[in-house]
Amino acid sequence: MRVLLHICCGICAAPVIEQLMIEGHTVTGYFYNPNIHPADEYERRRETAKKAAKHFDIDFVEGPYDRENWFTLVKGTEYEPEGGERCKRCFRMRLEKTYEYLKKQMFDRFTTTLTTSPLKDAAAINEIGRQIGGEKFISRDFKKKDGFKRAMEIAKELDLYHQDYCGCIYSQEEKIRQESKKG
Repeated sequence: MRVLLHICCGICAAPVIEQLMIEGHTVTGYFYNPNIHPADEYERRRETAKKAAKHFDIDFVEGPYDRENWFTLVKGTEYEPEGGERCKRCFRMRLEKTYEYLKKQMFDRFTTTLTTSPLKDAAAINEIGRQIGGEKFISRDFKKKDGFKRAMEIAKELDLYHQDYCGCIYSQEEKIRQESKKG
């Protein structure tokens, strides 16, 4: 089966690509993340995702970096806690764009690496994916069965860049606030 894989970052992508290939799927990576800020962080994550894709010898496609649309989409939810409405809107935006690309390029199914992170609500992400793509969406919690552990192993093997916040400017600001409280 031809699977379009939404990639949030290279570390989360690596074990998912590996698993899908073990299952016999032909995987194409789709990097669409207008939420990632600032631009240099976006570039680091894109390059890391490309590195993971190259390692597994899969095709890699980059979607548009339309951050203005992302800011419009999350307006009014900027300072909600991580995992709240802002995140759900962000997940939906990225999965909708992935599904649009699937339809244009005639992939069989799609899924996302977002569920690899222990900080992400896999049930919410999978529900959004099913709402968008129905049975075309592969619902998984890729962190299960040591998926996140495998992500860390591959990241170390490949020397992949490891980010220290979700990606959006609001999660970065929250991280900075939390660190200043500790320090």
